[in-house]
Amino acid sequence: MPTEPQIATLAEIVHAACEVADPTATDDAVTDLMVRFEDRDEPVTTVLNVEDELAEAHGIIDPDHDSEALANAVAVATYLAFRRDQLDADPDDLIRRANEAEDVDAA
Repeated sequence: MPTEPQIATLAEIVHAACEVADPTATDDAVTDLMVRFEDRDEPVTTVLNVEDELAEAHGIIDPDHDSEALANAVAVATYLAFRRDQLDADPDDLIRRANEAEDVDAA
């Protein structure tokens, strides 16, 4: 019987991020992101360039970057890919930390 917690899949990370960014599921772009990754059942730790995959999906779904909810979902998914221990964090706090992490990475 394994004692280590199971590593979240990419699909689970994206799903969690979408729920945080668009809890009422009213933004079609966020829904599109979730659908795009719903079959990605590999552990997120095995995905090469997860940041690039999420950024590419963002650009395809919303080339003008008009959807703040989608931008938040991508930021949170990217953050959670590396900080899986934060999956149960407060949604507002998670969005804030994810966006702060993006700002640090961009600098």
